[in-house]
Amino acid sequence: MPNYTYTTLRQAIQDYTDNTESVFINNIDRFIETAEERILKEAPLEVFRKNATATMSAGTRFFPKPIDWLYTFSLSITVDGDQKTLLNKDANFLQEFWPDFSQTSEPRYYTDFDVTNFMIAPTPDQQYNAELHYFYRPQSITESPNGETWLGTNAGPSMLYGSLVEAYTFMKGEPDMIAQYEEQLQRALSRLNGFAQAVEGRDFYRRTKD
Repeated sequence: MPNYTYTTLRQAIQDYTDNTESVFINNIDRFIETAEERILKEAPLEVFRKNATATMSAGTRFFPKPIDWLYTFSLSITVDGDQKTLLNKDANFLQEFWPDFSQTSEPRYYTDFDVTNFMIAPTPDQQYNAELHYFYRPQSITESPNGETWLGTNAGPSMLYGSLVEAYTFMKGEPDMIAQYEEQLQRALSRLNGFAQAVEGRDFYRRTKD
């Protein structure tokens, strides 16, 4: 399975497309970053799960998301020493359930209000220790100080073919060529998902045996 650094991936994209036009070259990082986003969303891997703890403030219906948040697995609070999981509902439900956000009580629900905040209902009546289990967006290979990332090392084909789909779309390339690279991308994502499940299964087995 080939792996890529930032430098070798950029060069591979240029080699496959045979395009040295300056506007194209200036957009290669965007092709790569879009490919990374697709991989993260179409092949959610345990390696990119994270737990974070914070405090919900009394009287505040908004709870900030971590800056690297991509999507949520669970959000819980500690009440009298017990951990209680909040239920994820849409914003309309929260508005109907708790129309007066100036009133406070023990939180029961949350929703994704925007890209930086959750909305909580009821509005917290006191400070609560909260734990968020979430899928995070790792640093892009285009920003990595040493030009290496987990995806570049372990998901090389997905990185390459995902970038080529974006590159040929940008170039308004032949539809059959874009379809060919899309097919290669889907195969690579399938292999990546299988690889991740095998690794995670072995890790789970080791944890249960320890």
